[in-house]
Amino acid sequence: MKTRVLGNLEVPAIGFGAMVLSPGVYGEIDDTRAEAALKAALDAGGTHVDSSDAYGPDGHNERLVGRAIKGRRDEVVVATKFGLAIPEGEPSRSHPVGYAFGELRVNADPRLVRGYAERSLRNLDTDVIDLYYAHYPDPGVPIEETAGAMAELVRDGLVRHLGLSNVSAAQLRAAHAVHPVTAVQNEWSMWRPVDADLLATARELGVGIVAWSPLGNGFLTGTVQALGEGDFRHNAPRFSAENLAGNNDRYAPIRTLATHLGLTPAQLALAWLLHQDEHVVTIPGSRTPAHIEENLAAADLTLHPDTLARIDEALNGFEVSGGTLL
Repeated sequence: MKTRVLGNLEVPAIGFGAMVLSPGVYGEIDDTRAEAALKAALDAGGTHVDSSDAYGPDGHNERLVGRAIKGRRDEVVVATKFGLAIPEGEPSRSHPVGYAFGELRVNADPRLVRGYAERSLRNLDTDVIDLYYAHYPDPGVPIEETAGAMAELVRDGLVRHLGLSNVSAAQLRAAHAVHPVTAVQNEWSMWRPVDADLLATARELGVGIVAWSPLGNGFLTGTVQALGEGDFRHNAPRFSAENLAGNNDRYAPIRTLATHLGLTPAQLALAWLLHQDEHVVTIPGSRTPAHIEENLAAADLTLHPDTLARIDEALNGFEVSGGTLL
């Protein structure tokens, strides 16, 4: 697997987003199947594994990751996030989102940060988190205060590198002034451009970009025609029956190009994203080992400039119907 550098942290160009392996995301899943998917990702070189204390009930996703990396911890970059799985009795503040549920509840108060980290360390069954993110900015707490508490975790050896997720350029700059930020994780894919100011600021500061949902919650695989029961994407406007049909029609030129190149649509989407910046990495997720191996193989693809121009031309006419999470 080719690697890239986030700040001063070397990671695979394509890692693995573990959120899909917890119940209630893409319908039900058992831990046996989930652990097989994680093992497939690690074996294929996707050793940058991204989780959160909020994925699944009671730290389910982190505990799953902890079991999967047992015995091979040294080969894995473990990333996780905090701020949404709020301790009982603590207040929360609203972070508006574009999905049907309308908001997420956040608490990134500095006094809670160490407790969040210690809980994640227990769930992951490890003594250090390689890359630790504030999952969402807290509307009630200046981000530099959250970053200050996170910096103490680095000082005390609980965390190696700091990250921010779902932030603006100004928030990245403010946090980075307190302690160097290694990576900023934001949505970026063929159907969701990254914020230009955020990308420019990250480049200026030497901060890497981790693209979450690089396959558009599965849409860019070209295989999503309808959603099953219990699929969280029922909350996503882009996946309503009407919008999904129209978006699939608009995406047809990209699917056709992928076929012409002998690639899957997912491989083309991932390779295209890696060509956008030398310090961007992606963390697609899947429950199917064969799909995981196909996705990770996209790290070795080099797209000709003519191909990139054709993609850009197709995307310029690709008007997506419906909003995303943010």
